[in-house]
Amino acid sequence: MRVAVVSESFLPTVNGVTNSVLRVLDHLAAEGHEAIVICPEAGAPDEYAGYRIHQVPSIAYRQFPVGLPSPQVQRILAKFEPDVLHAASPFFLGAQAIAAANRVGVPSVAIYQTDVAGFARRNGLGMTAAIAWKYVRWVHEGADVTLVPSSASEYDLRQAGVRRLARWGRGVDLERYHPNNRRTPAAVALRERLSPDGEVVVGYVGRIAPEKQVERLRVLRGLPRVSVAIVGDGPAREAVERQLHGVPTTWLGRLGGADLAAAYAAFDVFVHTGSEETFGQTVQEAHASGLPVVAPRAGGPIDLVEHGLDGLLFPPADDRGLRAAVSMLAADAPLRLRMGEAGRRRVLGRGWNVLCAELIGHYEQVILDSCTDVRRGGAQRTGTLRAYS
Repeated sequence: MRVAVVSESFLPTVNGVTNSVLRVLDHLAAEGHEAIVICPEAGAPDEYAGYRIHQVPSIAYRQFPVGLPSPQVQRILAKFEPDVLHAASPFFLGAQAIAAANRVGVPSVAIYQTDVAGFARRNGLGMTAAIAWKYVRWVHEGADVTLVPSSASEYDLRQAGVRRLARWGRGVDLERYHPNNRRTPAAVALRERLSPDGEVVVGYVGRIAPEKQVERLRVLRGLPRVSVAIVGDGPAREAVERQLHGVPTTWLGRLGGADLAAAYAAFDVFVHTGSEETFGQTVQEAHASGLPVVAPRAGGPIDLVEHGLDGLLFPPADDRGLRAAVSMLAADAPLRLRMGEAGRRRVLGRGWNVLCAELIGHYEQVILDSCTDVRRGGAQRTGTLRAYS
């Protein structure tokens, strides 16, 4: 199979979109498929996993490279002759690629991964929510199928009028993130740093940006024998630091690989603060690491956390609920252990090999539907609607 992956984000930028694309490319390479990547120009490597990376002109907007319309996209696709187009979190570049694929009869799979309406509102793009959702609908209606990561995002897209939806979550590295990491020298050393007097360590991992609402951790001020550890960086860090004044906090910066796994292993409780997350990959990583999770009852965490079993969900606008959940877990070590074990069990069937195999199945379905439409005398979306509704 020949797969053209078009992503709004790629290395060296590291975020949820990039990470998912890398895991997909790893799987395609392992299974012997051919692929290319098209991404905004931002210093990406020439290749990844043996696949060529094509960079197209972009502009930097608030630390994000944004791909610009370019005739290169059509030329690259025409030369590669893909069987399917994979559009990762399509925005400007992805929309152009989907349109180009439609012109040459290549079926496309769009991955909904970013709250575009929320992004536009927060980043001053001059788009009201209604206009932004119209744009989202226009982009995704061009694709043969849109894969959504959660029930909340599926509901939002259906309300916006997007059809041909199917569920596809995200995988998690079950070997890298593991409860046994708590015994590694790196995790033990970090634990001694974060909890010198036996404090319960409440951890956060993610971008420090307004939409992540990390400042909500200020509600933990005054909780006895509780310390906070934050992994990540971003444009809101200074503002969050000011708001967390008086909360015993250790800022660990950006971490990856074994260092990130050791950080999870040094935590006792994981807190997810944002209420606008389409999925919540760090929740899965925390569960894989054997941690109980505290999160808002909104967005992706609704599907990832079972309240009272592997974590605690609080009303999304209720900071007191966040404090109460952390306080309960901080005071009860056996409860933390039981929930952490339940969280690990919950993700055992969500390794990246399983999720990527599901993705290949979606590729095969849209290719089959496309061939069926051609035999019937023309590409018609109704054929795909029977498979994806």
